[in-house]
Amino acid sequence: MKAFIKEVISLCIYLAVVVGCTYFAVNYALQRTEIEGSSMQPTLNSGDNVLIDKVSYRFGEPQRFDVVAFPYRYEEDTFYVKRIIGLPGEKVRIDANGTIFINDEALEETYGAETIRQPGYAATPRILGDGEYFVLGDNRNDSIDSRDSSVGLVRRDEVIGKVFLRIYPFSAFGKIH
Repeated sequence: MKAFIKEVISLCIYLAVVVGCTYFAVNYALQRTEIEGSSMQPTLNSGDNVLIDKVSYRFGEPQRFDVVAFPYRYEEDTFYVKRIIGLPGEKVRIDANGTIFINDEALEETYGAETIRQPGYAATPRILGDGEYFVLGDNRNDSIDSRDSSVGLVRRDEVIGKVFLRIYPFSAFGKIH
């Protein structure tokens, strides 16, 4: 009988640890989200499920070209996933030819799926304040991002975390670059 009680207690402790770890992971370490729309193509496609690392930015700052998630200001339970282009303190501008300039130097990057046709608010220089980021979707002409007033500059405290892993579809499972 003592052995049975010992096994039941052991099982209860095991389940408590599993539930506790799962609760921690879901609420503080990771978040799963499904991509809707084409704004991040070809990097991410509509229907892709990704994991967001909610921990790493507690120990470091977002970097240029990180893919991040943040809440959309005008719709509850809606998160945007975009790529960081401009960092705090930088001047960002997009000219009529679709070239992105950071501090008056053309940005060399290969993430944009096409040449930008509409620079939006970035047609005039945007100087990012402390803790502000300029984000773009990889599908530059089919993305609502920092060029649009509904998104604007993303504040550091709005960034949920870094999108780091595609978990579905299984055929495309892997790290996000």
